[in-house]
Amino acid sequence: MASEVFAQRALFDGAITSTFPLRFEDVSRIRDVPDNQEVLVDPSRDESLIFELLEMKHDVPDYQSATWFIQDLANEQDAELCSAIQQSAVMDAPSLTYGNMPAVVTTAVGEMAISKGRQGREAQNIVRVYLADIRLRAVNTDVLIVAYEPLLIK
Repeated sequence: MASEVFAQRALFDGAITSTFPLRFEDVSRIRDVPDNQEVLVDPSRDESLIFELLEMKHDVPDYQSATWFIQDLANEQDAELCSAIQQSAVMDAPSLTYGNMPAVVTTAVGEMAISKGRQGREAQNIVRVYLADIRLRAVNTDVLIVAYEPLLIK
């Protein structure tokens, strides 16, 4: 949105800085969120942004990493992938370097049917999931940025 206000925020105690719409509230400090995650939500839209630091999955090739992680998210949430996953090509990120080793980025988009809590399969919500995997090889880390956009909420 053109009229939306954006803010730069420090994540992971200042290790990473990101800019995103001000309407997202940081819930990482008030909910039971693991140390390797930062969770932001917009309760009025039921949207969320999740930043997650993971040990690099060396057995997953760069060109498959985003789709691998989106499938892993679906498995963790006992969700069904509803649509074919779209994936980008591997992109170099020369502005993200550590020790002269640039990061690589892949992205994927998919739709999932997810049940919240104990709603059961009959009350599945359909969400579009946008995922970016930034692979920091120099520090053996996959940085996941995941955005959930509700399409149908029951």
